[in-house]
Amino acid sequence: MIKILILILSIVVGLFLGWLSYRILTIKKIKSAKELSKKIKEGALSEANVIRKEAALQAKEEWYSRKASLEKEIEKRKGELRKLENKYNQKITGIEERLSKLDRREQSISDREKNVIQNQNKLTQKENKLQELIENETKKLFEISKLTKEKVITMLLERFENEAKIDAAKLRKNIIDEAKSNSEQEAKKILANAVQRTAAEYVTESCVSVVPLPSEEMKGRIIGREGRNIRAFENHTGIEIIVDDTPEAVILSGFNPVRREIARRSLEKLIIDGRIHPGRIEDIIKKTENDVNKIITETGKKALLELGIINLPDSFIDLIGRLKFRTSYGQNVLQHSIETAWICGMLAAELGLDQKLARKIGLLHDIGKAVDYETDGSHPQIGADIARKNGLSRIIVNAIEAHHEDVEAESIYAVLVQSADAISGSRPGARRETIEAYLKRLENLEEIAYSFEGVHKCFAIQAGREIRVMVKHNIIDDSQAEMLASDVAKKIENDLQYPGQIKVTVIREIRTTAMAK
Repeated sequence: MIKILILILSIVVGLFLGWLSYRILTIKKIKSAKELSKKIKEGALSEANVIRKEAALQAKEEWYSRKASLEKEIEKRKGELRKLENKYNQKITGIEERLSKLDRREQSISDREKNVIQNQNKLTQKENKLQELIENETKKLFEISKLTKEKVITMLLERFENEAKIDAAKLRKNIIDEAKSNSEQEAKKILANAVQRTAAEYVTESCVSVVPLPSEEMKGRIIGREGRNIRAFENHTGIEIIVDDTPEAVILSGFNPVRREIARRSLEKLIIDGRIHPGRIEDIIKKTENDVNKIITETGKKALLELGIINLPDSFIDLIGRLKFRTSYGQNVLQHSIETAWICGMLAAELGLDQKLARKIGLLHDIGKAVDYETDGSHPQIGADIARKNGLSRIIVNAIEAHHEDVEAESIYAVLVQSADAISGSRPGARRETIEAYLKRLENLEEIAYSFEGVHKCFAIQAGREIRVMVKHNIIDDSQAEMLASDVAKKIENDLQYPGQIKVTVIREIRTTAMAK
């Protein structure tokens, strides 16, 4: 096209110039230009035809390739549809099998329902007969007891009302206790902190009453000619020597723990020395008595020094040392007093009170046990009298006298020593319970459970804090199991004395076994 335009432009220019110069020459050029344009046009038309044919061929090739790809995709989709059709056919087959099974189960259930209806009819007939028998027996009982139905109902209502009142009172107490426990959380936190900060040993000392002998011949030497040695020993110590069939040992019996310790040490020295006669016995006992008195004094001073207690009358030193030879339920009283003193000090520190005063009260709270075998009265009262005579403050006297709640506490220090005393005495391993009493308590629990009808087995567990009762399912039903638990708990409350609470659990179990062949 550009060539044509240039040609035309040149023709126009030529015409313009030829017109001016040579008209004839211009005409010739016009003719030649026309011929040239005609040739160009024919060449363009032929070239366009070629391009058109190539485009048609290319379009046909693209159409054929797209057709082939579409056919492949169609075949692929058909394969997927065949797979889905197979899966659906399998699911339909499974559903048909399940439907057939459900039909069979429905038939069996309908048969069972018929059997159940028949059994219910039989049970209804039996219940009617049983109701008639109960009514007849009730009439006979009314005739025998000469009571009317209304009177019996009144008596039962009164009984249930009393039981309901008791249960309501217990529920009220539990609610009050729960409220107190919630209100005392901070106090428990303080106690826990004090206990955690106190490191006390569980091992306790105990005075030994059995003295081993090197041989059986030593028993005769201890007794002496006509018993003069044993009489002299008992007169000077106030402790009885028991010589029995125990091999190579004698037993010292006496209520005063200090005198018993003096007698034990003296007898051991005499056995080692070998010279056993009344004069030697008197000398050894005097020396041993001085040694024990020194031990008592040193022990009292050591306890006061350990706790940092000063300004205490000297008379208390020996009393505190005497507690070393005193035990309570297997727990050494001196160790218990020191531990109580430390706990009192910790509690006082948590509450911002006087720690030294609290430790002094904790150490002296059981001071009455040092002389309670020589004086009438309880050890809190004896200890309070000793503190009062020695001019101690009223706070200390009241705390000693009130630590077992014999009298009312007049200060917070009295409450602290009560708590510390309970903590020290109730630590695991601190005090012991005789195995006979423990086993007897468990046996009593099980005997109470076995006394009820329908009980198969029962076990006292959790150290007697819980009893589990297994009942026969064909005698006791669910409602009766609840009543049985309540009845067992009430009988335990009425017949036994125990600390804390005892949980009663009734277990009713049905086991059905079938064999698949």
